[in-house]
Amino acid sequence: MSDTPKKPTKDQAEAAVRTLLAWAGEDPTREGLLDTPRRVVDAYGDWYSGYNEDPREFLERTFKEVAGYDEMIVLRDIEFESHCEHHMAPIIGRAHVGYLPDGKVVGISKLARVVETYARRFQVQEKMTAQIAKCIQDVLQPLGVGVVVEGAHECMTTRGIHKRGVSMVTSKMLGSFRDDARTRAEFLRFIEVNNKR
Repeated sequence: MSDTPKKPTKDQAEAAVRTLLAWAGEDPTREGLLDTPRRVVDAYGDWYSGYNEDPREFLERTFKEVAGYDEMIVLRDIEFESHCEHHMAPIIGRAHVGYLPDGKVVGISKLARVVETYARRFQVQEKMTAQIAKCIQDVLQPLGVGVVVEGAHECMTTRGIHKRGVSMVTSKMLGSFRDDARTRAEFLRFIEVNNKR
């Protein structure tokens, strides 16, 4: 028997949205809000679709016929939209992913799909950064992995301290990216995080 609570029905979710509208001071039966609960629930289905996917599956099909290629592979500027698990506010940003292959590579779109799957869950940026790196390391077994995530957190810009123009940068380095300063420096040069503004 699972400890995971039973997922509410769509009708129950829509009722919860009507409750929040009423709590905010609105009339959920007003013409302009009649379809809002359905729209919100549909949007949640899109925003949090990462719970329905296993990011490891995207990395399982690899290619070994790469003519002996054994240098770093980097996919940068992967745009993402996530939501803060503390306030359910958007986190908008981009991720940069690199790995040093050990005999096999994966299609680059699959790296973007790994980022997207973790982003489409309730997140804190530090956890998301670590999850992406660990997934790539566990499935591809490369010599090293580097992940850098830059995010603007709307929980900080639209509420609380109200500071705009602030971005948070997190990184996770594994294997040679952590142990070899030259490999790490090459990765950071490739993504040029500090020179993009």
